[in-house]
Amino acid sequence: MDKNQIREVIARRVALELKDNDVVNLGIGIPTWVPNYLKPGVHVVLQSENGMIGMGRTPAPGEEDPHFTNAGGAPVLPEPGAACFDSATSFAIIRGGHVDVSVLGALQVDEEGNLANWNIPGKMVPGMGGAMDLLTGTRKVILAMEHTAKGNPKIMKLCTLPLTAKGQVDMIVTEMCVIEVTGNGLLVTEIHPEYTVEDVQAATEATLLFSENLKLMRDL
Repeated sequence: MDKNQIREVIARRVALELKDNDVVNLGIGIPTWVPNYLKPGVHVVLQSENGMIGMGRTPAPGEEDPHFTNAGGAPVLPEPGAACFDSATSFAIIRGGHVDVSVLGALQVDEEGNLANWNIPGKMVPGMGGAMDLLTGTRKVILAMEHTAKGNPKIMKLCTLPLTAKGQVDMIVTEMCVIEVTGNGLLVTEIHPEYTVEDVQAATEATLLFSENLKLMRDL
């Protein structure tokens, strides 16, 4: 699969986790693709930490409005009833427990549900942004991430990069599989038909558990 196919597979599968009336925060990168794959009839309220609630799909060329962007600065379309506000209000929504689901990317995640997603070795970064608040203030945390980075595992026994938060991840969706973070470890519940159990484990540093009812990934 090429990069766009990988991102589409991940975003399509994550979209299936979102239910009617969920308030959902989308992080930078693959998570911003998710609104394009929501099922007809499923209405969610998308919140962006930079101060917007009611985000819609990605605009077609020529539809962009510079007043409406996601947390990564990319253009989005507002849904009817959308609102923009300052960062204080945005983080009051997050810290007040009003976000049902957060979808974030990851540099590393480990067997304990720890996440590292802000410090890139050798690069200047401004800080972790709102990720720390989202991880601790949201009811469900889903990671939408490529399974490896240049062939190197991103799903670790223990994160080696500085942590964003400890033990807050609930689900991991990659192009290879769907993983639930449980008290017993990382449980693979769905697998992409292009891969075998052996392929998935070989691309993963963490020791994976495979469900007895392992299914093919949905909505591919």
